[in-house]
Amino acid sequence: MSAIVTIHDVAREAAVSPATVSNAMNRPGRVAADTRARVLAVADRLGYIPHAVAAHRARTATSRVGIIAPFTTYASFATRIQGALTVLSADNLEAIVYDHPSASRSPSPRLASLPFSGNLDGLVIMGVPIDTGIADRLLARGLATVLVDSRHPQFTSVVLDEERGATLAAEHLIGRGFEQFVYVTEGQRSKDYVSQGKRRLTGFVNALRERGVAESAIHCITAPSGNAKAGQAAAEHVALLSREGRVGVLCGHDTLAAGVLSGLRGRGVAVPDRVGVIGWDGGEVVEALGLTTVRQPLVESGRAGAERLVALLHNPTAPVERVVLAPVLAEGITS
Repeated sequence: MSAIVTIHDVAREAAVSPATVSNAMNRPGRVAADTRARVLAVADRLGYIPHAVAAHRARTATSRVGIIAPFTTYASFATRIQGALTVLSADNLEAIVYDHPSASRSPSPRLASLPFSGNLDGLVIMGVPIDTGIADRLLARGLATVLVDSRHPQFTSVVLDEERGATLAAEHLIGRGFEQFVYVTEGQRSKDYVSQGKRRLTGFVNALRERGVAESAIHCITAPSGNAKAGQAAAEHVALLSREGRVGVLCGHDTLAAGVLSGLRGRGVAVPDRVGVIGWDGGEVVEALGLTTVRQPLVESGRAGAERLVALLHNPTAPVERVVLAPVLAEGITS
């Protein structure tokens, strides 16, 4: 019988203190990135299982599922989580929710350490990019994992048809007679993956080109962040373009769109007579306020992800699948 690997074994191999090992797994933001990576790599190699996790598994049969998502940054993920929780609670699964700062950033330290903490039997990752190192760790640990609004070939995922949504927006704006076209994005901060915003931009540009829109009439504005203030700042450039012709704008999500609308109104630009604005995500509040938006099936995506995870917990050998959901255009008064 092989010896049990302890936290002291990991600390000795990684040349750090046991406290640093504990922080790397439970409070990863407190540990320098290179030290954290070294500790996790040693823990992977040694097959370390934290004592608290082993003790919990020994005394209870309750399954515990983690959900990590940028829900404080984007309201759409809070809605997805609600959908997931309805499925998990119905199956008597305990759920722990972890926040991730932004879907435009590379994976957070918390995601890298999750396989070691919290006694998780399963994990739903929403809107967070999965790099090779994290994928390998999840697979090596045998942690059942499903992705929602994120992609990786080795994991079951629930994704949106981004190209279809961008095409719907392009067709709508062209049909309304707009002459210049703008995509406002939060941007992508890592080159290690393709973000949802990047896919939407590509789909929007391709749809416009296929319908005969000249390159000179297609513009992209990269906002410094995804909040309404950043959208207000982007409105300055949109307002300048509107002096040369009518402008149709697609924003990477509804918060940016709300900021653009506010900025245009503050500059006296008529919406939608001079500028049309479309957001992305949808929901009762933004649609009640009249924002035209590409509506995602948010609750449904959360449910679908949780359902796939429950199925995977019951059958760990289930094949990897990709579930693609279709968006719709919810027409309002802004375009």
